[in-house]
Amino acid sequence: MATSIFLSHPLFHFPPLSSKHHKIPTPKQTSAIIACHPSIKHTKKPFFNSHFPFPYKPRKEIWSISVGRTQIDDKDEILVGEDSAEFQLSKQKISSWVYFTGILGVVLYVLNVIWIDNSTGFGKSFIDAVSSISDSHEIVMLSLTLIFAIVHSGLASLRDKGEELIGERAFRVLFAGISLPLAVSTIVYFINHRYDGVQLWQLQSIAGLHELVWFSNFISFFFLYPSTFNLLEVAAVDKPKMHLWETGIMRITRHPQMVGQVIWCLAHTLWIGNSVAVAASVGLIGHHLFGAWNGDRRLAIRHGEAFEVVKNRTSVIPFAAIIDGRQKLPEDYYKEFIRLPYISITALTLGAYFLHPIMQAASYRLHW
Repeated sequence: MATSIFLSHPLFHFPPLSSKHHKIPTPKQTSAIIACHPSIKHTKKPFFNSHFPFPYKPRKEIWSISVGRTQIDDKDEILVGEDSAEFQLSKQKISSWVYFTGILGVVLYVLNVIWIDNSTGFGKSFIDAVSSISDSHEIVMLSLTLIFAIVHSGLASLRDKGEELIGERAFRVLFAGISLPLAVSTIVYFINHRYDGVQLWQLQSIAGLHELVWFSNFISFFFLYPSTFNLLEVAAVDKPKMHLWETGIMRITRHPQMVGQVIWCLAHTLWIGNSVAVAASVGLIGHHLFGAWNGDRRLAIRHGEAFEVVKNRTSVIPFAAIIDGRQKLPEDYYKEFIRLPYISITALTLGAYFLHPIMQAASYRLHW
């Protein structure tokens, strides 16, 4: 919930890559790719020979990855975005992960002292201040979500200017330092008050409902935004980047975090069935719908024509681009998910399910 707290032109056809092994071109390489296509109007003649990063001779391209391998056939389009969830063990530095572990420990310690611990932190005071707005748990829940949404999306919209002023790493620290405490407060309040409010329906005794809700929640975490997998960038160990992803879950929906949040909310609301759950879901889904629009706007500014190509062959609604033929899945598409980040997500999701009692007990002790 923390990461979650929060169709179009014909598909372009590009000439296949050469037989050499290339990585998927990054967005910076895409201007020449786009310029060479006859369906796009030009103000100047494209400089094919000097700027196009690959030979024009059509051949089959196979690009390698660490866990799982994807093949681009002659009929497939050149990917102008990046390969999501790619993790190459050979490129990892032990020192980077040591830094990551240290930073994570420091962040958790500071978060506990400054925000979570009721004797030293400001978390309870913040919850009390928001709760003073109304005696209604629904209004408080919506207010907490709205505050988080304004801060989180607001800072995201200011990312370009912020990075120019203070740098990518410093802005990431500022972004996380403000967003994380607000996310924790919203989550804890939801856990502590999820059974308050008016009971609207009671379906928990229906056979098979628990399994449906469990499976829906499990699937929702596979729609995590691929940037979440870049843990070293999240912790600012590596310089944070604004990626343009195109493979994996992005083929199904261009805004997987929004889709995952909708699935999560619907499943929890169906199970709990009261007004607080409805309020939380309305707030979270509304925030992520705005985030989808805002994300497209920001990607268009940052990546220009490359984003337009990706936008034209993907969709916000899951599977829509696949159904209408704008997105053609590779024959071995499943291999884009047989990667370490998705294996890790599977383990963490299962672990979170079994740790629900511990998470609930920790939330209750805060009395938020």
